[in-house]
Amino acid sequence: MSKAIVIHEYGGPDVLKWEDVEVGDPAPDQVRIRHTVAGLNYRDIYHRNGNYGVPQFPAIIGGDGAGVIEAVGADVDGFEVGQRVAYGNGLMGSYSQARLFTTEHLLPLPEGIADQVAAAMLVKGFTSYALVRRAFPVKPGDTILIHAVAGGCGLIMCQMAKELGATVIGTTSTEEKAELASSLGCDHVILYTKEDFAARARELTDGEGVDAVIDGVGAATYMGSLDSLKHCGTLVGYGNASGNFPPVEPFDLMRRGSLIFTRVNTNFYYKGAEDIAQVGRELFDLVETGKVKIIINQTCALEDAAQAHRDLEARKTSGSVVYIP
Repeated sequence: MSKAIVIHEYGGPDVLKWEDVEVGDPAPDQVRIRHTVAGLNYRDIYHRNGNYGVPQFPAIIGGDGAGVIEAVGADVDGFEVGQRVAYGNGLMGSYSQARLFTTEHLLPLPEGIADQVAAAMLVKGFTSYALVRRAFPVKPGDTILIHAVAGGCGLIMCQMAKELGATVIGTTSTEEKAELASSLGCDHVILYTKEDFAARARELTDGEGVDAVIDGVGAATYMGSLDSLKHCGTLVGYGNASGNFPPVEPFDLMRRGSLIFTRVNTNFYYKGAEDIAQVGRELFDLVETGKVKIIINQTCALEDAAQAHRDLEARKTSGSVVYIP
């Protein structure tokens, strides 16, 4: 018998229950992983509260995990018992001490990547890669605005965009978070609690506006994000921490300067096991070479996941949060 955080209904953090679960043996295309670390991501909250939803109840949420293979299915090739592995793409279920997982989304862990780093970076890394390399392919000379730049995903995205040659403007809520983002390369940080981020973004671009806004906040920032864009600029929505984006009026986008708005599910930007493995290797290489630093500012026991969710929703966290099962 193993332990996991299980939800039986949608709701607030209190629906996260620490329970016994039966894991079982792997199917022919699966491995059984004993987790050493799991990661917290904002989309976990969407799964918990029903915004994204789960396929059925009871459900185990969570997308980031790292650990050791305990058992291997009959048809599995390239993985073995005792091997260190991690994942950040695929079916939910990382809020658990052990789980079954198909190898399509599984990555061997390089020696230079610690388990905690892997669990902190992969969902956020795959998300960031899809946003700045595929949804809006950043090129040298672009200026982009990243909301919640001091969060785990924002920090990785900022560093990736800088590596690609962009000027990065970020928004955040406190001076402490602004200092963290600046230390990792963010060129200009706007405290949205003190100033109008759209007006400031235009001021920083001599009135022209930015090439793209990467927005994981949603309803509260939508109009300001549009107002931050240059003519023919792109708004990429990938989250809705403040609520869903409002209905889009096409003529409004036209009148504002032929703007582009896309609301992405980053999973659609990956084309199977080979693509996932290649991007995984690129992400690990960025970290191993020091081009992207993973900031873990909070570690907690998995059974305390409810408090971690409260802290994340209250914007009390910065960088990444990981669980110890």
